[in-house]
Order: sequence, then structure tokens, then C-alpha cells
Amino acid sequence: MLSNQKWRVSWSLIATIASVFALFSVVHLFLFPLVSPFDYFRQVQTSCVPINGSALVKTDLAKESQSRQPTIDLDRQFPADLHNAVVYRGAPWKVEIGRWLSGCDSVAKEVDIVEIISGNGCKNDCSGQGVCNRELGQCWCFHGYSGEGCSERLELKCNYPTLPNLPHGRWVVSICTAHCDTTRAMCFCGEGTKYPNRPLAESCGFQIKLASEPDGFKLTDWSKPDTDVFTTNGSKIGWCNVDPTEAYAHKVQFKEECDCKYDGLWGRFCEVPVSSTCINQCSGHGHCRGGFCQCNNGWYGIDCSVPSVVSSIGEWPQWLRPAQLDVPDSLHLPKKVTKLDATVKKKRPLIYVYDLPPDYNNLLLEGRHFKFECINRIYDENNATLWTDQLYGSQVAFYESLLASPHRTLNGEEADFFFVPVLDSCIITRADDAPHLSLEEHRGLRSSLTLDFYKKAYHHIGEQYPFWNRSSGRDHIWFFSWDEGACYAPKEIWNSMMLVHWGNTNSKHNHSTTAYWGDNWDSIPSSQRGDHPCFDPRKDLVLPAWKRPDVESLKSKLWARPLEKRKTLFYFNGNLGPAYERGRPEATYSMGIRQKLAEEFGSSPNKEGKLGKQHAEDVIVTPLRSENYHDALASSIFCGVFPGDGWSGRMEDSILQGCIPVVIQDGIYLPYENVLNYESFAVRLREDEIPNLINILRAFNKTEIEFKLGNVQKIWQRFLYRDSFMLEAERQKTVYGRKADWADEFSQLFEDDVFATVVQILHHKLHHDPWRQNVTTNKDFGLSRECLKES
Repeated sequence: MLSNQKWRVSWSLIATIASVFALFSVVHLFLFPLVSPFDYFRQVQTSCVPINGSALVKTDLAKESQSRQPTIDLDRQFPADLHNAVVYRGAPWKVEIGRWLSGCDSVAKEVDIVEIISGNGCKNDCSGQGVCNRELGQCWCFHGYSGEGCSERLELKCNYPTLPNLPHGRWVVSICTAHCDTTRAMCFCGEGTKYPNRPLAESCGFQIKLASEPDGFKLTDWSKPDTDVFTTNGSKIGWCNVDPTEAYAHKVQFKEECDCKYDGLWGRFCEVPVSSTCINQCSGHGHCRGGFCQCNNGWYGIDCSVPSVVSSIGEWPQWLRPAQLDVPDSLHLPKKVTKLDATVKKKRPLIYVYDLPPDYNNLLLEGRHFKFECINRIYDENNATLWTDQLYGSQVAFYESLLASPHRTLNGEEADFFFVPVLDSCIITRADDAPHLSLEEHRGLRSSLTLDFYKKAYHHIGEQYPFWNRSSGRDHIWFFSWDEGACYAPKEIWNSMMLVHWGNTNSKHNHSTTAYWGDNWDSIPSSQRGDHPCFDPRKDLVLPAWKRPDVESLKSKLWARPLEKRKTLFYFNGNLGPAYERGRPEATYSMGIRQKLAEEFGSSPNKEGKLGKQHAEDVIVTPLRSENYHDALASSIFCGVFPGDGWSGRMEDSILQGCIPVVIQDGIYLPYENVLNYESFAVRLREDEIPNLINILRAFNKTEIEFKLGNVQKIWQRFLYRDSFMLEAERQKTVYGRKADWADEFSQLFEDDVFATVVQILHHKLHHDPWRQNVTTNKDFGLSRECLKES
């Protein structure tokens, strides 16, 4: 009897083992196609990735989490100082946010989040001309292709239709006298020339009118093709037939207006192929083709960072590891796995990033007519990183950090915020690139074109996803990087949080302030824009502008230069308007603020040879660029922060060199001004106080000045996109095994940067946004009862 029972148990055990082995074989088939069976089991053992998620049954996790958190007395542990701020991790936060951040953000715990790994297929696998979004089962097609399976070829013309006096059509950046690549609306020399694949960008193919004055500008005659660029006659100036070796040796002449503008090419004659710039350089899971990531099998997303069910778990990004997989029951295993759940420990806030159609990002990056447009870096002939001075590079930097962040989630049900990645920095800089961008339909207004892109993105996420209507978009985040910020945001999305560089509340300047007509939004009808301000400090946030890493400034620690080495009382170096040579001609430039400053304190002669009425030796207000601008800032106590054509990067210049910013722009917020205590590290004056500026600054005593300088030194790293630099440093190390000098310097910085600061602010907003107070949720926040009560 006993023997028979033992025998039956043995057969049962054998059957169980067989079924488990079969289950693992199926999982291996879908999840680990590139890893051998032995490597697969070794990966599981060495990376602590359990393969059974069925034991993770949640029972009131929020209460369990609260009960295990330490008790915090926020008022006692983090009292406000005399300037009504709480210093947390080096930043003087405003008291209403400071105490909560100091205590609650610092003790937040990880919680279990179920990440959804999708595996939906696309028609014809996108015909090799696009990337399959495996969450939606839709193709994102490369430039020049469309249709459900990317099988339809588009014709993106380079030129507008011809006119009697303009045989090549009216001007557009893509205007072309030679071969037009209609997949990208880009111009090349074409067949019949020695170098048919050499770009023929913009004015290169047209005749140039010499300037009528010695210092005047040359003008392009867009109605007359320049046949010399195609000539094989060595005595004439050419381009499409010039041998680079001979040109570099000065043996032949060529047209100086021709140069190498397109991304992915290097050298005076575009003769060296180099890496193009893509978001996160495709995360190592794809190829960057002119700005559009062509993802490897099993991966998708704008940066190829999202794994599907056919990817190898050993290659998953860090923000999805270690993962505990919930494998389908073997008895009910579908023929094809289209979704897997992976439990990952994460800290809130969690941000879901929409994988939008490429019209809003990839297609704007692919085929840029100027390689510097809307990105923060390019690559040289050795594929080494060259950081750009593109102020709008912050949008790409922030986007890349978010995509690689542990705060990212693929599960919209668990998300606290939703980021909508419309690259408006690309839309606005590429508005004149080609006829297919349809600027003509918007009366030439880039502001109207941008509004239309955002509105279409809003309709897309409303149609494809369920998340918008749950909060009327209040938990969504949009980034408006251009000079006028979110002034021309469509009315449908105004409930959302706006990330901007221009915090105009319209309390004083209640109309478009730009001096450039193409960005003016005053004429956009209220039926499209609504009647909202440009910035609402209760929900929006001003982010720092992008600044190229300056290795010498970091090595010299200019931000830490003490008071005794700062000999200039006040410093401002920038365009001062029409009263100066080469100054901006518009009276509306800088809303007249820089002009008023120069009239009072100008230290360089204007066109009439006059200095400012109150010119002083220790006050520098000049349009003449300093030979060492950063050192000049670091040699000053106070530095001017005024508008340009909308926002400018002067706040960042000041903070990064340790200078006390003097802000003059009524009703317009600066970076973090609604959450940081500006009184502790800056001076803000009204516009009508400009004549009294220097008297006000001289009234500060040494103790007050050193207090502000000390606080600038505490927060300066929050104005750096350090995470973006370090992500690129890691990519360079992984691919090429090298470490640049800028990477060495930034690796020694450990304080919170721009991205870390935004995450902290979102954590506070998650518990303090008024609209959330009546929202019932079972989410586990990883916080103590005191923190939840405080919120």
C-alpha cells in the first residue's frame, strides 16, 4: 500500500517537472531568442530575476507601506529660516514645499509596480520602412513612407510650385536646383556630377549677389541657378565636382557658400560619414538613420528602449530590472504571447511616456536641413561628442533623461504623470524646411503651426489611450521650449502641466512679447488658443535653458569664486537694441528693458558716442562680447537677467558662474521660481526701478551678499542637465571605450541636477495638487502616514 502510494507520487512529480520544463521552454522561445538555454538559466540565477509572479498577491499595500514607514515631525525637523525657506539637499525651497520635500521625499520607499511588456504585431512588419509600436500594433514609418504597413511611398517635394519670376518656386529652406530626395525633401548634387550624393543645401545652388557696401551682406538670387556648382571646368568655382583632397590643398576653388549642413556627414565636402543624432542614440538596440531610430527586432519606442515579448530579458534597460515575470498558466498558454507582466520595484512618482507617431518627434529629427537644429549634440569625424550651444537643446536633454529614468513606467494604470513628447523645438526651427510642413496654411506663423501640432497630438492620445479623460489632462505634462513658452498652447490642453522657459503670467505683459512676427500669437483666434495666460505658477514649471558644458569653467570652479575676487559690482553683456551697432532694430525687443538699462548704465558708447547717464567704473553694461564671458561673470557680484526675444539664457549664465542674478521682468517667472525661494539667492526689481538699480545693489551689506552667494553655490547644479551629459558619457564608454574631459568633470558632481529637481517637484505635486485631493486611489505611495496626512 505504502509502496503504491509512493509510486503514484513519483509519477505526479515527474509530470509536474515535465510541465514546468515545457513552460520554461515556451517562455524561452518568446523571451530569450538570442540567449542559449544554459545562458538563460544562468541569467536567472545570477541576476536575481525570479520567474513566477503568481506569489505577488497584493492586499492593501498602501496601508502596509504606511505602517512600516518611520514617524516624521516635519515642523520640528525642518523649520523655516528667516527667509522663509527650508534647505533640502542644497536648495532653499519655499517653506510650503520645503518641509515636505525635506522629510517625505527623502524617506520615500520603493513599491512593487507591474510593468506591461507588449507584443502586438504590425502589418507586414512595417515593410522594413518603419518601427512597429508593439503596444498599439501600429507602424511608425520613416520619412517618405506611410500606410498601415509603411508600404506607400510619399513624394515630399523640395520646392514650391514654379512662378513666372521664380522658376524654382518661392523660397523654402529645401529649395533645390538639382536632385531632390523626395523621401526627405533634401537636395543633393545628383547624377551627372562627380559626387552625386554630396548635399546641395539651401543657397549653394543659386547665384549670389555681391554686397553693394564693403561690410554689407551677400544676397542669394533665388530665381537664378548657379550652374558653376555643377561644372567640371577646373578654372571655375565648383562644388559638386570638387575633389576634397585638391580643395584642402588649395589647388582648386569652390563656392564658399556651399558647406556641409546635413546630419550624419562631416568634412567641408560632407565626405566623411559619421553618427547621426538620435534620441538616446537608440539605446544600443537600433541604428540611427538621420535622426530616426531603426530598432532591432523585439524593440520599439523613439529610442528603441522599450522591449517587447520577443526581446531578451538580459538586455532589458536598467529601469525594468530586476524584474519578476508573471508567466501565463501552461494549461491556458495562448498560441502567441502578446503581453507579459513584469513586477519591478520603483519609487514614485511614476511617469508614463507616450510613444507618439513620428510626426511629432522622429520625422522632425530625421532629415534636418541643419544638423544643429533642436538637438544638443552632434558627432565629429571620430564620432566624438560635440555639444552644441543650441538653447533649445534642453527639450532633447530632458526627454532622454526621462526615457532612461527609473521613474518611467510602461503601465499607464500605475502612472502618476503622463509626458506627451511633442518636440516643438524641432517644429519651430524646421518650419521653413520644406513645403510638406505646411507653414503656408498658417499664414507664415510658426506659433500657429506649433499649436496645430500640439492639438493633433492631443487628439491622438485621446483616441488611442484611456488616460486623458480620467483627469481631464491634469496629470499630463507638455514641454514648450520656444521663446514665448506655452502662450500658444491649444485651449484643449491647458489643464495640463506646462514645462517652459518663459514664465509669463500675463499680469503685466498681457500680449505677445516677441519681436519676431512669425512667433507672434496675438492673431491666433481664441477658438484655437482660448483665453489662458502663458504660465500658471500653480501648475506649471519654468525649466533652465540648455547650456553647453564648459570644462574650463568647471575645472576653475568659477561658481565657487569668493566675494573678494569679484571686483565688478554689476555685469551685463548682451544685445542692447537699436541704439548700438548691430543691435536688434525692434523697439519691442526685450520689451524695452535692455534699452532702458543701457540708457542709464551703458559702459560702451552707443551710435551717438554716448555712455549711460549713470555710468560707473564697477558697472559693465555692454553689447561687446567679452573675450572670456564666463570669467567676466565669475568676477562680478551681481549679474543682469532680462528678457531677450522672450526668454534668454542669462539666468543660467549667472547661476552657473556663481553670480547673484538681478531679475528685471515684471510678472515673468524664472526657473523654479514658484518652488524655490528666490529672495535667498537673487534680487528681483520692478521694471520702473531700473534708474535706481545701482543704488539698490550698493545698499546690500557684505553679510547679505555672502548669504546670497552661498545660496547660489548650493543650487547651481540644479541648473545643469548633468544627467544628459552622463548618459552620453556612458554611451561613449560603451561603444568606443573612451571618456571625454567633460565626462571626467561631470562625473565628480553629485548634487541634484535639472532632472532630479523636476522629479522632486513632481513628487510634491503628486500629493499637493488640489485636484488630486478628492481622487480615491489604492496606489502604494511608499510614504509614512505623516507624509500622506501632510499632503
